[in-house]
Amino acid sequence: MSDPGLSPATLRGAVDLSSLVRAAQSPSAGAPASARSAAAAPGGAGALPAGVVHEVDDASFGSIVELSRTVPVIVEFYAAGIEPVLGPIIASYGGRLALATVDGNRSPQAARAFQVQQVPAVAGLVGAQPLQLFVGMPGEAEVRQVLDQVLELAAQHGVTGTLDVAATEAEPAESVEQPLPPLHQAAYDAISEGNFAAAAEAYRTAIAQNPRDTEAVAGLAQVSLLLRLDGADATAVRAAAAAALDDVDAQLAVADLDVSGGHVDDAFARLLRVFPGADAEGRAVIRARLLEYFEIVGADDPRTVAARRALTNLLY
Repeated sequence: MSDPGLSPATLRGAVDLSSLVRAAQSPSAGAPASARSAAAAPGGAGALPAGVVHEVDDASFGSIVELSRTVPVIVEFYAAGIEPVLGPIIASYGGRLALATVDGNRSPQAARAFQVQQVPAVAGLVGAQPLQLFVGMPGEAEVRQVLDQVLELAAQHGVTGTLDVAATEAEPAESVEQPLPPLHQAAYDAISEGNFAAAAEAYRTAIAQNPRDTEAVAGLAQVSLLLRLDGADATAVRAAAAAALDDVDAQLAVADLDVSGGHVDDAFARLLRVFPGADAEGRAVIRARLLEYFEIVGADDPRTVAARRALTNLLY
């Protein structure tokens, strides 16, 4: 899962972040004001935003790229049903690391830039240069080993700043986080252990008990995607789809890759194209898969709205 050894040569330009940086530099970019100020200010802890965890998207990602010139930034990609988990570990480093959490489905440009094929996936930024760290979520000891290597590499490149976390620590907590319902917690624990089948069963039980449990529905959709992708060879899947453009199973398989990598529009377009030529059974499968994707991406997402409208037109 993790890189067995990071070295100065690990920092290389295989990942193109230029468009994300330009988006942050634009006055109309959606980056928080504090993040934009940090990017423009000289190096030093006092110039950086308080706190170590930052939720970012395509519009604000460039500010995190700039932040990485002063302190190493760990980038955790997640999606509906799979929540970020690295916050407490990153916080334990006392401001020597920052964490950027990114919803891969809602930030396709960032996911594409980091070549994310499935979530959870973790990358890094040191001096605005990318690092590929691991896919999936290994145990805490292995995570810390990788983070220590990132800090060593950052020191070699002169990236040794520290975030000012004192102000954040002094503030009283706004609210006490409510515990997850037991079945949701069971699913969450199973996902953390890589046991997607057990997580799916927990979500199914939650839905059986409460069909209106939208979080469980979305979680089951995400875990089902992870189950289908588990052990898949991305190169082989894409080759098979390219060789059989009208084969429903081949197109469903590559659509899973598209969604997991944040290429939602590509997945929707692919299945909507195949739908008219499929037989009744194939259409039913495609429709079910699209509805699953709608849960993963979000009902209010413009891409979902457009694809749902297109599916309705094909059905009626």
